[in-house]
Amino acid sequence: MTDTLSHSTGKIAAFRAQLDEQRWDDHRYYHHSTINQSLHFLSASTFIGAYILMFHDPALASLLGWCVAMTSRQAGHFFFEPKGFDTVNDVTHQHKEEIKVGYNLVRKVVFMTMWALMPLLLLVSPTLFGLFAPIPGPMGFLRHVGLMWLALGIGGLLFRTFQLFFVRDVPTGLVWAAKIITDPFNDFIQYRHAPVRLLKGERLDAGIATR
Repeated sequence: MTDTLSHSTGKIAAFRAQLDEQRWDDHRYYHHSTINQSLHFLSASTFIGAYILMFHDPALASLLGWCVAMTSRQAGHFFFEPKGFDTVNDVTHQHKEEIKVGYNLVRKVVFMTMWALMPLLLLVSPTLFGLFAPIPGPMGFLRHVGLMWLALGIGGLLFRTFQLFFVRDVPTGLVWAAKIITDPFNDFIQYRHAPVRLLKGERLDAGIATR
C-alpha cells in the first residue's frame, strides 16, 4: 500500500515537473514582447469566459474562443514577438521552432489556414453534407461555423497529443495536452501585469530570463 502510494506520488510529481518545464520553455522562448503578453492576457480572459459559456452554448463559446481569444493570441506570436537571435536564451529562432513541443509557427500557419477556410464548406453545403440540421439565416450559419471550429480545436489538440506519443513519448503528450487546456488560467495569472507594463513603455520583458 505504501509502495503504491509512493509510486503514485512520484508520478504526479514528475507530471507537475514536466508541466512546469514546458510552461517555462514556452514563456522564455516565445513571450519576450509585452504586447504579446498583453494579448495573451486578453486571450486568457476570453478563453476563461468561453470555458464557462461552453456549458450553456458550445457554438457561441467556440465563436468567442476562436474569433477573439485565438486570433489575439496568435497575432501576438506572429506580429509582435521577436524572431531574430534570442540573446537571452542564446539560441536562434530556428532552433526554438525545431524543439517546440506543441504547434510552432509553421504548424500554426497550417492550423489557422484550416480555420479560415472551414466556413467555405458551409457555402458549398449549408448542412455540411447532411451533418447539420438546416438552420436558416446568418445566425444559423454562424452557429454551424462555431461547431465546426469547436471540432477543429478538439481535433487539433488530440492530433498533436497522439503525435507526441510517437515523436516524443506518452508523458510528453499528456503533459502538453494538460498545458494547453490550463493555459488560459496560467496565462491570466502570469501576464496580468503586462498591459500596465506596456503602458509604462516597457516593450520587452526584462525579467524573461529569471525563473
